[in-house]
Amino acid sequence: MEKYDKAVFVDKDDLFSKAVRAGKRTYFFDVKSTLGAEHYLTITESKKRFDEKGNLMYDKHKIFLYPEDFIKFMDGLNESLLFFNKATIENDSKHLRTISDL
Repeated sequence: MEKYDKAVFVDKDDLFSKAVRAGKRTYFFDVKSTLGAEHYLTITESKKRFDEKGNLMYDKHKIFLYPEDFIKFMDGLNESLLFFNKATIENDSKHLRTISDL
């Protein structure tokens, strides 16, 4: 099994976790559960760096998404990817797939 490309099940609070390596960054998609058994999604960007003494550190940025926001979030993401696609095609003839292409 590849270390970062496969979905894995984790501890009792984390119901599901998927790591996606992208160059110097790793993105984590985690489905978690509250004490009240409600589910939510966290998306974490983790970037490896070294401090001034040469010690390895990770910069992390996290967002929390709740089920009631999923459709609005996906709509905004898809609209942004569509715009990015158009701008990229116009600029240098490269393009990305949008969520609707998946």
